[in-house]
Amino acid sequence: MPQPTEYELTVTAEDPKKPEEKKDSEKAAFEGLSKLDDTKDSEDMSEEDLQLKNELEMLVERLKESNTELYRPALETLRTLIRTSTSSMTSVPKPLKFLRPHYPELQKLYDAWPSSEDKSLFADILSVLAMTYSDTEPRGTLRYRLLAASMRPTDSPLADPGNWGHEYVRHIAAELGEEYSVRETPEEGAEVKAVPLEVGSIEDLRTLAKQCAIFLLGHNAEPDAVDLLEELEIVNELVELVDENTYGRVCQYMIRCVTLLPPPDDRSPSLFAWATKNSSVKTSTPLPTRHLMKRQLAFMLARASIPLVWLQPPTDEDGDADVDDELPQDLIDCLSNTRLSASFRDFGKEVGVAEAKSLEDVYKTHLENTRPNAPSVDSARANLAGTFVNAFVNAGFGNDKLMVEADEGNSWIYKNKDHGMMSAAASLGLSLLWDSEVGVSHVDKYTYSAEEHIKAGALLATGILHCGVRTDADTAAALLSEQVENKSVPLKTAAIMGLALAYAGSQHPDLLSVLLPHVADDTVTMEISSLAALALGFIYVGSENGEITGTILQTLMERAERSDGGLEEKWGRFMVLGLGMLYLGLQEASDATIETLKAIEHPLAKTAQVIVDACAYAGTGNVLKKEKEKEEKKAEEDKEKKEEAKEGAEAPKEPKDDTFQAFAVIGVALIAMGEEVGAEMSLRQFNHLMHYGEPVIRRSVPLAIGLVSTSNPQLPILDTLSKYSHDNDLHVALNAIFAMGLVGAGTNNARLAQMLRQLAGYYYKEPDCLFMVRVAQGLVHMGKGTIGLNPFFADRTIMGRPAVAGLLATLTAFTDAKGFIMDKYHWMLYFLTPAMFPRFLITLDEELNPLPVTVRVGQAVDVVGQAGKPRTISGFQTHQTPVRLGTTERAELATEEFFPYASVLEGFVILHKNPGYEKEDKMEM
Repeated sequence: MPQPTEYELTVTAEDPKKPEEKKDSEKAAFEGLSKLDDTKDSEDMSEEDLQLKNELEMLVERLKESNTELYRPALETLRTLIRTSTSSMTSVPKPLKFLRPHYPELQKLYDAWPSSEDKSLFADILSVLAMTYSDTEPRGTLRYRLLAASMRPTDSPLADPGNWGHEYVRHIAAELGEEYSVRETPEEGAEVKAVPLEVGSIEDLRTLAKQCAIFLLGHNAEPDAVDLLEELEIVNELVELVDENTYGRVCQYMIRCVTLLPPPDDRSPSLFAWATKNSSVKTSTPLPTRHLMKRQLAFMLARASIPLVWLQPPTDEDGDADVDDELPQDLIDCLSNTRLSASFRDFGKEVGVAEAKSLEDVYKTHLENTRPNAPSVDSARANLAGTFVNAFVNAGFGNDKLMVEADEGNSWIYKNKDHGMMSAAASLGLSLLWDSEVGVSHVDKYTYSAEEHIKAGALLATGILHCGVRTDADTAAALLSEQVENKSVPLKTAAIMGLALAYAGSQHPDLLSVLLPHVADDTVTMEISSLAALALGFIYVGSENGEITGTILQTLMERAERSDGGLEEKWGRFMVLGLGMLYLGLQEASDATIETLKAIEHPLAKTAQVIVDACAYAGTGNVLKKEKEKEEKKAEEDKEKKEEAKEGAEAPKEPKDDTFQAFAVIGVALIAMGEEVGAEMSLRQFNHLMHYGEPVIRRSVPLAIGLVSTSNPQLPILDTLSKYSHDNDLHVALNAIFAMGLVGAGTNNARLAQMLRQLAGYYYKEPDCLFMVRVAQGLVHMGKGTIGLNPFFADRTIMGRPAVAGLLATLTAFTDAKGFIMDKYHWMLYFLTPAMFPRFLITLDEELNPLPVTVRVGQAVDVVGQAGKPRTISGFQTHQTPVRLGTTERAELATEEFFPYASVLEGFVILHKNPGYEKEDKMEM
């Protein structure tokens, strides 16, 4: 037989670059070998194969002889033949195929040998051969591996299972998991009937697992290594096994796996895991570098709206904090988003959108297909639409022509009337968004107006412009808290919701005592009580605050017992939404609250259960919860049909409250929105509901579609919403038009803009629909294409809770659009403010000054678990920072001149100069 070449010795079964498909095919071939016919005629073999078979049989015969000196050479030759054999993607290595018939007699021969180093090598060879008997002798490969390990020193070169190749290591890893499960499964009630091996202990299994993990980590199989150590419950030991080349891929895979864990393990602090992946604050890191890492982490925490109260140092018994533990002022500035306004305006100048846009720039009425003799629209309604369009389009730039730069006497406010004035004055806050210093001075002059609605709008504007930023003076709380007690309903309402928007997600401790009494006060109207509960939901979103929960539940119980409690009013949905926001993303933490709601005998309690349950599992993609909601809805419908049949056709029918069905539809979208596959599947479900659902369900379907794909205008979704926008039911059409605005928010999508212009001509006789078309146009051009509404960030892995709360509150208003948005509560469109955030990448130097660098921007590609170093973006273009990023886009540094302190290039990213970059350039020269 010809000796193997050097190339054949290296390119063997353990080839680390072997494709995944090849591994899977070979594994299937190994497992299926036992079903092959062993009596293959020698006539079918080639001369080389026949020679190999005869040689292997001769070696087996030598092992049966009495001369022990022949054992070692025979075993070494067998080992060499097996290791150097090559195979195609669909076949088993020929030495294993030819040795398979001899496996039983080799087992008997092994048992007769005394313990020795030769027997250890014999066990290794049997371990490899056992792969071909995996169907009849479970875990035989592992058994002989453990036997071999027990007879050799730990420092032996044969101790590494990787010597036998990649497929062997994968086979061992699979059997390790099976064996560990068998040993850990209790005997009583156990489903696994397999008997554990009599060889080795749990520690032996874990030691072997770590050896396999080291091989897998070194051969582009990080996911396999993580899965193996996780299965043997020693994943914490990965820290000792990874190196600078593998830790990044391991972290990516582990973070992505968190959502697949059963509750409550799937509620990992993913933000911190993500943030610290490349920004770990280690004691060995030099002090200046550590502080820069903390700054980067502060930017990330600010983007996630982490409450500052969580980050303050603990206090002693006297209530004083340790001075040494207090956060430096520069970190507090990063955490408070104080740089956001100035940076955003500079970004606008860089991308050429700093100039204010007029209404005509957005509407482009000369392109609309309007009829020449079309009647003029209601000027008040048109001006109101212009208010929102101007606010959304010029948001954050502080230079719009209608409000900020208009003379006081000629302000756009006076072209509106009554509640329109309130929305117009409040729009000033959106134009001056995030600019607390200049914004307060602009708004202040309207707080002294004699007109009640203008003053109320100014209060709301104060809250809006502070949304997402924190100031040392707590200006919004100082200006608005005292107005919460005002007797005027518009002023009271504006102050309450102003606080809600200004402190969304902050968990400000002083606001609890300001707002909570208004929830429990049974002398106030349901409107005030519900908005106070909603405001607390905004401020304490995802906090599971027991005091607020108890107060809202007590209020619902007391009002349910009274005939004039007001729970039948349209405002009740906002009170229970405030309750649901407290449990946003907390999953099973809401169980006790849902059980309490079941004890309340009122239709609103059913709606509350659906809202709280959906909020608790928001963004998780939990399929079981979605199925449960559909089953509950079907059971409710069946129950109603049975009750109607019992009552008979002559009995008078009371109007049923089916509001909960609307929120069940939105709830499906809320749960699915965080996961791409689930979101795509939910769209099919919405299509069925649109065809066969009741009117209340059909009206909610467009809202759900808008929530699933916020700021992500995919073509199929645009076509679906365009179809729904022409529905015979104007409520459906109205919500579909608004959903088109949500889907295209801040994208400047040309196709969507054309659709909306066509709708403007189509609905020229319907003032409500035309108003909504204008609002949708404003949303599509939000921030002139620089501000989005998508609540997910950090490569779409982390959910911003205040952003989801803002979207939910807005959609809740649209569940009864005629009663809220189209009535005098159009200011509820400003609930979108917490979800508004710039879609930019700004790179900073170590002094936090802008540092333009070259980056590639393209469509994000999921490379988690893929072998090698595949590109994470496709179809990229090269730009210089600052750059604008889409919802599904990702950026990468184009050169290695700088290292980023953040693993995902979004928002503010601090860069560190690569000390070796200039040296490399000089060497090349």
